[in-house]
Amino acid sequence: MRIDKLLANIGYGSRKEVKGLLKSGAVKVNEAIVKDAKLHVKPEEDIVTVHGEQIEYKEFVYLMMNKPPGVLSATEDHYQETVIDLLGLEDSIYEPFPVGRLDKDTEGLLLITNDGQLAHQLLSPKKHVPKTYFAVIEGEVTERDIEAFRAGVTLDDGYLTKPGELVILKSGPTSDIELTITEGKFHQVKRMFEAVDKRVIYLKRLSMGSLQLDEELELGEYRELTDEELEGLKRGQ
Repeated sequence: MRIDKLLANIGYGSRKEVKGLLKSGAVKVNEAIVKDAKLHVKPEEDIVTVHGEQIEYKEFVYLMMNKPPGVLSATEDHYQETVIDLLGLEDSIYEPFPVGRLDKDTEGLLLITNDGQLAHQLLSPKKHVPKTYFAVIEGEVTERDIEAFRAGVTLDDGYLTKPGELVILKSGPTSDIELTITEGKFHQVKRMFEAVDKRVIYLKRLSMGSLQLDEELELGEYRELTDEELEGLKRGQ
């Protein structure tokens, strides 16, 4: 990779600004000052410093966010805040994107990465990656609903969902449930409950494949995946 592209990619400015940085003698590769913007380096092997500080280059970033309600699961929007707007510059410079979408008013686990291959594998309908949600439902959820979800319910557009695993945590005028599904249709959880004449009033995603939401993350906070979490996701493909 060219040194000017490397430095631009990790946030040292435009190509023009990076060339100025190189001309100033602030950049060293393996202790040697480098001024040639076309020099090729191997980020995983060469030691690159800027003003004496070693840079860290990562090809991919893998971030777990506890998405807050009111924020869009999108990379950009002209009018509303997105999950990418919540990232620090040191992470947003890698141009990551959310893997799948959570509705604007839904919170919980969201994976954000720039690894397109992993994202494709996790979202592919052929992979049947399970996603588990906690929800508060307006209305009493019963065994009949469990059976209906187990068989698959017909959504408002006539689509018959794949079986879902519904667990009742608390039943009453409002019910607490957990639901595991292997699809990601638009507003699917909400529409599944609408199909049995009930309404979701709170929704939170708890897991995606082997990845579990870190409950220590406050709403809007995020962290990098651990090696174990990342390996678990990849093995689960």
